[in-house]
Amino acid sequence: MTRSRTSAKSAGTRFERAVADYLAAALSDDRIDRKIKSGAKDKGDIAGVRHLGQKLTIECKDTTRQALAEWMTEAQTERGNDDGDVALIVHKRHGKGRPEDQWVTTTLGEFVALIAGNRDHLEDE
Repeated sequence: MTRSRTSAKSAGTRFERAVADYLAAALSDDRIDRKIKSGAKDKGDIAGVRHLGQKLTIECKDTTRQALAEWMTEAQTERGNDDGDVALIVHKRHGKGRPEDQWVTTTLGEFVALIAGNRDHLEDE
């Protein structure tokens, strides 16, 4: 059975809420929450996640069709819109319902920025 636009949006909202609630609890940080959509310049789906003082821009995807290249482009655009430091994708791991079992994907450059605490190694910015 194919998902309707309405059911897909509802599933996405539930997924974002589960991810935000899990991160807030696991990191003991009540500033982490689901972002409210605001206009054309999307800034990711989860607010308040930081590492080494860096603002992480998290894009959530609850879909069976994987489009990692497309999603990463979207996450990096949203990182720019958000004045973020690192772009990450949290995407559904089908057959696994717990938030902590979901996938996190990024590029190697974004991963190094996360670990190093800066984007100095990225040339094309």
